Amino acid sequence: MLLPLLLLAPGGAGGPGMPADGRAAGRPVLSGIFTGSGAAGAARLARAERWRGRGPLLAGRTYLPGDDWESIEGPAAFLAPWARWRAARPGRVLVLNVPMLPRSEARLSDRTVARQLAEGARGRYDAHFRALARHLVAARLPDAVLVLGWEMNGVTYTHRCGPSPASWRAYWRRIVTAARSVRGQRLRFDFAPSRGRDAVPWTRCYPGDRYVDIIGMDAYDQPRGTGFRRQVEEPYGLRAQVDFARRHHKPVSYPEWGLFRNGDDPAYVRGMRDWFRRHRPVYESLTDYCPHGVWACARHPKAAGEYRRR
Repeated sequence: MLLPLLLLAPGGAGGPGMPADGRAAGRPVLSGIFTGSGAAGAARLARAERWRGRGPLLAGRTYLPGDDWESIEGPAAFLAPWARWRAARPGRVLVLNVPMLPRSEARLSDRTVARQLAEGARGRYDAHFRALARHLVAARLPDAVLVLGWEMNGVTYTHRCGPSPASWRAYWRRIVTAARSVRGQRLRFDFAPSRGRDAVPWTRCYPGDRYVDIIGMDAYDQPRGTGFRRQVEEPYGLRAQVDFARRHHKPVSYPEWGLFRNGDDPAYVRGMRDWFRRHRPVYESLTDYCPHGVWACARHPKAAGEYRRR
């Protein structure tokens, strides 16, 4: 049963019931817990689901390694355990974080990043993303959600937008066009900055409605001393995200969320849970390792209790 995500037509505005407004009120939110990228992470989801005790985890999220182009193309051995997890229960969907450039955490200079983004914008790397789409189709994962170039407004990743927003936007469009050219794919592309302004306003990186299916946001409990209300109302924060999505007729998502600078913070977990109930994202996925998690991280018992509360 693929209904929850097939309501969103790839390559354009959200279909009926999917925009980030009142029309999404009756749509189920697909929940996930990130428990690791490889086969062990896929296997741990069953235990996390039992511990959670609030129904099935239908969003399985993982990251493609960003070491080299071969890993970004989605090797069969990497995709296989997630394909088995996806096929074992109706309604499941794979959410796949996809680096836009290799050596994704190598701290390359802005000059190097700008040059690589420009090369991507000219089509030099198109073949790698056609290969990824072919591999996903072959693995029977044609409807995966691709969180492409996540947290592009920050400085952590080589695929950051700041050194050249115009090239970044053009490169995203090339990637999406290349992947959509593959027969049999029904991929959805999730534009997911980190919450807040970070190094560059994420709105400067938006590549256009034709090339985005979901407006996501990675939203951790930080900075220290910042309550949930501030996280909602800050510039480029949670409210800015849902308002932007509404203007662009897109649904929202939360590929990554979790605790961080404020420790064992049940008020943050309660705030996020209530936010999901109000704004009905396509999916949400808790990052579950220290310092973010509530199952695999024993230092957060109060937040864990809040997370499990029905």
